Amino acid sequence: MRDIPVVLSGYKLTVVEPPAPKTRDDGNGGQIAVVDRQGVTQFVVSLFAKLRVQPGERAPKGEEIKVTLATDPGEGFGEDTRVELVDARLNAYQIDTEDGRSISGISFKAMGLKPLHARAEK
Repeated sequence: MRDIPVVLSGYKLTVVEPPAPKTRDDGNGGQIAVVDRQGVTQFVVSLFAKLRVQPGERAPKGEEIKVTLATDPGEGFGEDTRVELVDARLNAYQIDTEDGRSISGISFKAMGLKPLHARAEK
């Protein structure tokens, strides 16, 4: 299954590393921009996700996640900005290495970011 919709409204999402074009190694020590099938540059943002809790409850430890964005989110998403993901999805992956190990996990994708205003956080 691919592009499984995910609802993250129960989490506070805070920018840790601002959005930047997604790159990969070109095999010669350089970097090249990652593009989708239509040739549109992909972006990546690092977010800290922490569960929202009710007053008096203690929140469990949060986690940093990287999210691939299908569009340029534009300006205004600096470090410590609270955000929402637009059309968030996840994908499971497995990579088999040459030494016989398997690495698996999930990756997050979204169409974009939207700033979360202080009143909407509650």
